[in-house]
Amino acid sequence: MITVVLFFVFISLTILIGVVTPVVREFKIASDNFDSKQSYFNAESGAEDMVYRIKNNMGSGTIGEDRVLFLSDSFVPIPTLLTDLGGGRKQIITTGEVNESERKVGLTLTTSTGVSFNYGVLVGQGGITLTGSGRVNGNVYANGPITGDSSAIITGTAISANGPIPSSDQTNGSGVPALNVNFGNSSSTEDIAQSFRVSSSNFLSKVQIFIKKVSTPGNVTVKIMNDSSGSIGTTVIATGTLSASSVTSSYGWVDVSFTASPFLESSKTYWLVIDSGVLSTKYYTIGATGGDGYTRGISKIGKLGKTMNNVVPTGSDYFFNIFIGGVEGSITGSSGSQWNQLHVGTVSGSAQAHTVNYTNAGGDIYCKSGTGNNKDCIDQPDPTYISYPVSEANIAEWKTDASSGGTYSGNYAVGWAGATIGPKIITGNLTISGGGTLVVSGTVWVKGNLSLSGGGLIKLAPSYGTNDGVVVVDGTVTISGGGHADGSGVEGSYLMLLSLSESLTNAISVSGGAGAVIVYAPYGAISVVGGASLKEATGYRLLIDGGSTITYESGLTNNNFSSGPSGSWSIDEWEESE
Repeated sequence: MITVVLFFVFISLTILIGVVTPVVREFKIASDNFDSKQSYFNAESGAEDMVYRIKNNMGSGTIGEDRVLFLSDSFVPIPTLLTDLGGGRKQIITTGEVNESERKVGLTLTTSTGVSFNYGVLVGQGGITLTGSGRVNGNVYANGPITGDSSAIITGTAISANGPIPSSDQTNGSGVPALNVNFGNSSSTEDIAQSFRVSSSNFLSKVQIFIKKVSTPGNVTVKIMNDSSGSIGTTVIATGTLSASSVTSSYGWVDVSFTASPFLESSKTYWLVIDSGVLSTKYYTIGATGGDGYTRGISKIGKLGKTMNNVVPTGSDYFFNIFIGGVEGSITGSSGSQWNQLHVGTVSGSAQAHTVNYTNAGGDIYCKSGTGNNKDCIDQPDPTYISYPVSEANIAEWKTDASSGGTYSGNYAVGWAGATIGPKIITGNLTISGGGTLVVSGTVWVKGNLSLSGGGLIKLAPSYGTNDGVVVVDGTVTISGGGHADGSGVEGSYLMLLSLSESLTNAISVSGGAGAVIVYAPYGAISVVGGASLKEATGYRLLIDGGSTITYESGLTNNNFSSGPSGSWSIDEWEESE
């Protein structure tokens, strides 16, 4: 009996162990798998937190250190390794560990394509005046006249476009759109089109589109095309580029200029077409009315050259603006002097405008008429209007970025002791003097005026690296008395001082000093005198005098602002790391 009982117990234990062991093993595997997944989620959370801090320029003190995040109802330490790979690239490796189960996530950030300044000087309808040995080392493009005295020099190409004072002839949409139409995210929504008819025959100047983007789509082509029995024809009348850097993640009006200014007839229908590619995760959204909108055209979406369908509901139309009109541009030197007031192309540059007078060009002179030049005019179509590189949407996003750091009420003065600020809104004036240094650690929006004088310095924080930063000023900007502005100290880093003042004499005034700075005044005048030196100037009007120089640098063709619209960082690679 005892033997039977022992045998039965042995058999039972064997069966029990055979049943329990796999259960315990599966439980252990499930537990390890859960810990492993939790470790991976923690590592990813750490990586996302790091990306957020870098994109929002939250300071080097919080980057590259072990940080503690509140995850799963507990505080979790996440060791992080940040490596600068150079060339505008950073590598992040974060480690998550739960119950000795360790997982790592590695990702690479790269600076996205930013605002491009393709000319040493880009000026609006106010034009350019160079006197007293004023000099531009680089190319000049003006949407108005270029004038100067015999001592003025431009070492590159000088172009005076048809300088439009454009008028809005056809417009649709305002406020918050009733419809948000995505395009460029599938083959059936790759392209969009809007037909229109101008009220009076005239030359096309530019178009505006109310648009935003999802993630980081690329540039797209904008076309003006003919109409064929109520459908899009096959003739491309004008072509332009919608720059991705001018579009932000929030709605804004963005300008598009064209390589030609076609004459539009009021009796004909035309199509405004945005010809995009397809990428499901990176695309654009355009605002539209929800029916009974624009009465002089219709909207379409689909694939250009194949199937284009009406936007639903019927009668919906995109938000757009068509500008027409303009005046002839001119380049003029000192009357009666063969050595013109605008010395164009001392090496190989050319001069181009509708009218070129008293100009000594190293390259060819392209014009419809001219007198007193060193070369005869070569007949060529007039140059066309080109848009500013920074859009209204860009500026709005910079202001939003500044607001993330709160508001400083009143005037902000920086003396010899120096200060660090940003991101921040300053409701009053910003003054830097007495040899003081202001370090900009994030986007700053000054609602008053900015004054930099008395040997004062404003510069970007070292954390900007090779990237660029911006100070937006609602009022005027004055740099004088040895005032200096600079980037982060790393080659290729620039600070942009952007004035929204409409003053036609001194929206931005620079008299001596300056540095690695871009000055930008889309609605007012930039005055550069007293031997000042800048890297790039863009404004409605530009006055250069007193031996001052603007020296264009090739790095400006791909500016990457560390915050706000185009700068930020994009994720190049994201994968588990060993």
